[in-house]
Amino acid sequence: MSAILELQDVTAGYSADIDILRDLSLTLERGSVTGLVGLNGAGKSTVMKAAYGFLPPRSGRILYDGGDITGRAPHRMAALGMWLIPQEGGLFDQMTVEANLRLPIETRRAAAGLSRAEIDRRVAEVMERFPILREKRRQSATRLSGGQRKLLEFAIAHVQRPVLCLIDEPSIGLAPKVAEEVFENIRTLAETGTSILLVDHNIRKVIEVAGYVYVLTLGTVTAEGDSASFRSDLHGQVREWLGINY
Repeated sequence: MSAILELQDVTAGYSADIDILRDLSLTLERGSVTGLVGLNGAGKSTVMKAAYGFLPPRSGRILYDGGDITGRAPHRMAALGMWLIPQEGGLFDQMTVEANLRLPIETRRAAAGLSRAEIDRRVAEVMERFPILREKRRQSATRLSGGQRKLLEFAIAHVQRPVLCLIDEPSIGLAPKVAEEVFENIRTLAETGTSILLVDHNIRKVIEVAGYVYVLTLGTVTAEGDSASFRSDLHGQVREWLGINY
């Protein structure tokens, strides 16, 4: 497999004298699910922001499909085939469920060379995949439950058909049963061929879903390996986080 995303010696932060990421390097293989785990404050969400252009690195490079996208603006990422499902959510509350589904793809319809018929087909396909959204298609997003809102964000990603999707803390604040549905949606998105970078506080689930895992500590990768190696012999840091005795 070839790399779809590479961060090469990236240093980044939110203030001039504090670096959150320190010479961080990681690679996502095309068609894979890659997990990024670490304690609160390790810099996981900062990796997402840097990769998607919200936080230009102070040094280092970010490559997408072999091309340098360092410092490129976030609004240009969708055109490249990237999509972000942010931790804080990105829905327009006063718009209907269907309008939220359509807006991102309609905005770039001409640039992407998509016909209205193709957009209609994608939306209809997603409505079939997520029946609860079909039922609520004319309701405003503000009337959705927390789990349904997250479902809508995944549905929007399906409509976009991204090559790479960055997913930041998708299960935070959700009941266990709903969180399990979220991880099933991640698997479903991966099955379409979308490459995924996944951050979530549920370390066990990340290791279960991902094919490769990076451990982040204070903005630096301190361990990495395929998920099978983490499941069979967890890295010491991860064992400590999970409260597993040696």
